[in-house]
Amino acid sequence: MENDFEIVKKSDIWPIEKIAEIAGIKSEYLELYGKYKAKIDLSILKNADNNPNGHLILITAMNPTPYGEGKTLTTIGLGQALSLFEKKAIITLREPSMGPVFGVKGGATGGGRSQILPMEDINLHFTGDIHAIQAAHNLLAAMLDTHILMGNELDIDINNVVWPRAIDMNDRALRNIVIGLGGSGDGIPRESKFIITAASEIMSIVCLSKDIFDLKSKLANITVAFDRKGNIIKAGDLKIEGALAAILKDALKPNLVQTIEHTPAIVHGGPFANISIGTNSIIATNIALKLADFVVIEAGFGADLGAEKFFNIVSRNGNFSPSVVVLVVTCKAIKYHGGLKDIITYHDEEAFRKGLKNVEKHIDNLKLFGVPIVVSINKFDFDRDQEIEMIKNLCSKKKVPVALSTMFSEGGKGGLELANIVLELSKQENTFKPLYELSDDIEKKIDIIAKKIYGAKRVIFETKPRKKIELYKKLGYGNLPICIAKTQMSLSDEKNLIGVPPPFDLEITDVELASGAGYIVILCGNINLMPGLSSSPAALNMDIDHKGNIQGLL
Repeated sequence: MENDFEIVKKSDIWPIEKIAEIAGIKSEYLELYGKYKAKIDLSILKNADNNPNGHLILITAMNPTPYGEGKTLTTIGLGQALSLFEKKAIITLREPSMGPVFGVKGGATGGGRSQILPMEDINLHFTGDIHAIQAAHNLLAAMLDTHILMGNELDIDINNVVWPRAIDMNDRALRNIVIGLGGSGDGIPRESKFIITAASEIMSIVCLSKDIFDLKSKLANITVAFDRKGNIIKAGDLKIEGALAAILKDALKPNLVQTIEHTPAIVHGGPFANISIGTNSIIATNIALKLADFVVIEAGFGADLGAEKFFNIVSRNGNFSPSVVVLVVTCKAIKYHGGLKDIITYHDEEAFRKGLKNVEKHIDNLKLFGVPIVVSINKFDFDRDQEIEMIKNLCSKKKVPVALSTMFSEGGKGGLELANIVLELSKQENTFKPLYELSDDIEKKIDIIAKKIYGAKRVIFETKPRKKIELYKKLGYGNLPICIAKTQMSLSDEKNLIGVPPPFDLEITDVELASGAGYIVILCGNINLMPGLSSSPAALNMDIDHKGNIQGLL
């Protein structure tokens, strides 16, 4: 079969103006970034305000494995399939972070005949959004340290500064650093750290803001430090929100691209789902909902992370809810979660049954939110008929429909069965409801997710996070939703506990206040906000030829 690079080279990429016409976006709302990319002016929302919302279709998955399960592929393929049914469909996706692109994951634009284009641009610098977010994040850090050096009028406690630096790269050597070395003119020495830009609160703020005014308000509310009396110091105290918003004015506008079959795709924002909210921007989703009959959106990693945060945080902020949820599964992931980590093409019925419990758990979890569910089997050539039948039997037992998808090799045509089920399910009554009330105590919210979604026996708080929670409640932040940061590889906080772990304790190791974005981050286990590169990162396989063609990015 042709490789992805050959498929893309043979495809006829249309000018972005033509894709905009398909999406119903007039030229007056387009800001061109070359021939095949454009930004969408936010004024389009005012003029489309009276349009009814289309159906929102959420793509999620079982717990991921190192082999990839195809959520992005399914999101793109389903959008293409709905277009084949002559439905007006728009896909909304996150922008890839260059850290994972050069690390383990590689590119994040789908694959085969279900890709978004231009693949090379989207995976690398794209329209500069992530660079702008990184610049804004680091300007805030620089202003904070300058304020401390130049008299410290706000009486900031240098041992209680909570705003780090950010970089869009996997660099474990920057996880813990000392800044301000070199002399009195170089700043005041203190411990600090870097996080990956996708974990920046400013990334989440861009994704959760409704317009430029909302953006400025959220930026001003970012907690950056505490003074010596224990009072919060915010970005607004430094009078920096205007400059930050100026840097982000273009990054707030969503990006229009296309799939290999010319279905419109809006790609915007890039928060990770294991340490952040894990989906694209509210602005992008709202634009798509006003323009399309069906909007296909992806939530990162497994349903225990991306989908849970979409339901409990993003939907609340965006005031929308999915009509249907698609749970992506693969035979190889089921084998992995059954214990066959290194021989995923080998069939072992006992291991397969064990791995199916992970799928069953995610089905049960999604049912808690009251949205119709369909399971999509992302089929590979080496999958066995008896394995497919075992998945179908489980779905029959759980009373959820199931579709076999071959979108990698066939594009939209390979997703027609799934699209047909989605069309039928979208007609059903939607009884969506978040899992907890915002008025619930912070510990109760954590307990609900830990026990109902993860299957934890109990939640254990270390002393430091418990004290922080009490402080945040005292400061009036007890009614915020929670964003749990944990490993994506397991339902638990331990990545090696695959499948459905036996009863376990969820260990809360730290808590961070994201007062600008409007949630509280709960860190579990040994999760950190700066990934590292492996001994054989994807960067080693990348190159560019004399014609400017980039290779090895998939």
